[in-house]
Amino acid sequence: QVQMVESGGGLVQAGDSLRLSCTASGPGRILSSNVMGWFRQAPGKERHFVAGIRWMSGSSYYADSVKGRFTISKDNAKKTVYLQMNSLKPEDTSVYYCAITSSNNYGSRRAADFGSWGPGTQVTVSA
Repeated sequence: QVQMVESGGGLVQAGDSLRLSCTASGPGRILSSNVMGWFRQAPGKERHFVAGIRWMSGSSYYADSVKGRFTISKDNAKKTVYLQMNSLKPEDTSVYYCAITSSNNYGSRRAADFGSWGPGTQVTVSA
């Protein structure tokens, strides 16, 4: 089973940038057909999709709310997925999680389609 661990969160001001990392560990391996996703969840709210990327090809898709500001990327050798977040807004404040799904779920924005969730990393954006 693959285990995901997120890092890179913090407290920043509106307009700043942050880069989150999500590294896979454990006895399992990421399959070339897998899709990696970033989600976020604010207190008392549902978990929402942010961005997804195919592990092999690197093709990606985004939530409308972050398109043009956030960029998802990967480093296969490091088994790591990144989320570069620019022009951060207070409404981006959330716990950010990464997870994995199968190739046939590419394009999915449903948290229920993803698994192997990490513990999350807190991002707080002050006005």
